Amino acid sequence: MTVDDGTWSPPPIGRVAAPLRDQVLEVVRQGILDSRLRPGQRLVERELMEQLGVSRATVREVIARLASEGLVTNIPQRGAIVAVLTGEEAADIYEMRASLEVLATQRFIERVTPVQVAELRAAFDGFAAAAEDGSLDQLAAKDAFYRVLFDGAASAPLTQVITMLQSRVRLLRRTSLSAPGRARETVGELRVLVEAIEAKDSEAAAEACARHVRNAARTALARMAEPGTTARPERA
Repeated sequence: MTVDDGTWSPPPIGRVAAPLRDQVLEVVRQGILDSRLRPGQRLVERELMEQLGVSRATVREVIARLASEGLVTNIPQRGAIVAVLTGEEAADIYEMRASLEVLATQRFIERVTPVQVAELRAAFDGFAAAAEDGSLDQLAAKDAFYRVLFDGAASAPLTQVITMLQSRVRLLRRTSLSAPGRARETVGELRVLVEAIEAKDSEAAAEACARHVRNAARTALARMAEPGTTARPERA
């Protein structure tokens, strides 16, 4: 990782219950998701070892895991870099996301308990509040909403596939929600979805879910097409 400009200062590692590797994984992953580690930025093993105070083996495990999530790309002769997501790749991810989330919504309606419906409403209210005040917590609130939705769908295969995409979905979510006015539009779209779920109207819920993802895709792809938005790999 190129860190000579000092833009990334990872938090201390250790002294918590989670395994060391998992702590390092979360720190580096969050650095990528928060754009403190930029697309195309090199991930230099030695620098990561020094910054995080961990072994080369741990760093390599973390880089391999992030590569499996699509957040890191290994380039011959250069090593690992933060992945550069192209518009074509983003479009494919949104297509996959739409199909998976529609299915999750349908399974949620079929299998959910009244308590989980109430939890989904509460999660939506939390996101709406964060969007209203422009809080930086709106990404975490959106994650919480989907966590309730996917848990209520109670489908292990669906959860596994969604988990594989989740990191790249979160990157795109940050891109779309950064567009002026998009957060409030999202509140309106999710409100329609939640109301359809509460009414147990599977068809209306599926349409609301698909519409939300289509709108998010349109916004994110437009943002990615703006000059300077998509970073290029740095020179070695």
